[in-house]
Amino acid sequence: MATYNHVTPASAASARDTNKVIRNTYTLLAMTMVFSSIMAAVSMAMNPPFMVYLGSIIGSFILLFVINKKQNTAAALPLTFLFTGLMGFGIGPLLNHYLAIPNGGQVVMTALGMTAFTFFGLTAYVMSTRKDFSFMGGFLAAGSMVLLVSMLALFVLPMFGVNISGLQLAFSAAVVVLMVGFLLYDTSLIVNGTHTNYIMATVGLYLSIYNLFVHLLSLVGAFSDD
Repeated sequence: MATYNHVTPASAASARDTNKVIRNTYTLLAMTMVFSSIMAAVSMAMNPPFMVYLGSIIGSFILLFVINKKQNTAAALPLTFLFTGLMGFGIGPLLNHYLAIPNGGQVVMTALGMTAFTFFGLTAYVMSTRKDFSFMGGFLAAGSMVLLVSMLALFVLPMFGVNISGLQLAFSAAVVVLMVGFLLYDTSLIVNGTHTNYIMATVGLYLSIYNLFVHLLSLVGAFSDD
C-alpha cells in the first residue's frame, strides 16, 4: 500500500519563505563581502592613517541604527552596501599594519583562513542539523554588554599607566568566542524561519565574520614568532 507525506499549503508556503530568506541572505552576504574586500584593497592602496579604522567603527554604529530603522524600505539595500563598504575601507589601515611586520602576510592569511573555516564549518553544521540555538540569545546579549564595558576599560586604563597587553589578548579571545556564538545563533534563526528580513540577517552575519577576523588577526599576530 503506497503512503504519501501530506504537506499543508501553509507549511509549504512557510518553507518557501524560509528558503527565500536563506537564498537572499547568503547571496547578499557574498556580494557585500566582495564589495567590502574591494574597498579594503582601495584603502590599503591609499594607506590612510590608523584613525580611519576607528572612524569606521563609529560610523558603522550610526549606519546600523539607520539600517535597523529602514530595514523594510527600498533604502535598506544601498545602506547595507554603504555599511559594508565603510567597514571594508576602515580595515585597510589595520591590514597594512600587520602586513608591515615580519611574517605579516602569513599572519593575515592564517587569520583569514581560520575565519573562513569557522564560518563555513558552523554554517554547514547548523544547516545540516537544523539545530535551534535561539536559547543563546540572552547569553549573547549579556556577553556583548560585558565586552562593551571591557572595551571602554581598555581605552581608559592606559591613561593610568596600566599595561593592558594581556587584557587585550583576553578581550580578543572573548570576542572570538562570542562571535562563534552569534554565528550559531543567527544561522539558526535564518534556517529555522525566525529571521524574516534578509537585510538584517545579512548585516548580523557580516558583523560576526568581520569581528571574528579582526580579533583572530590580533591573536595570531600576538602568538606568531615575530
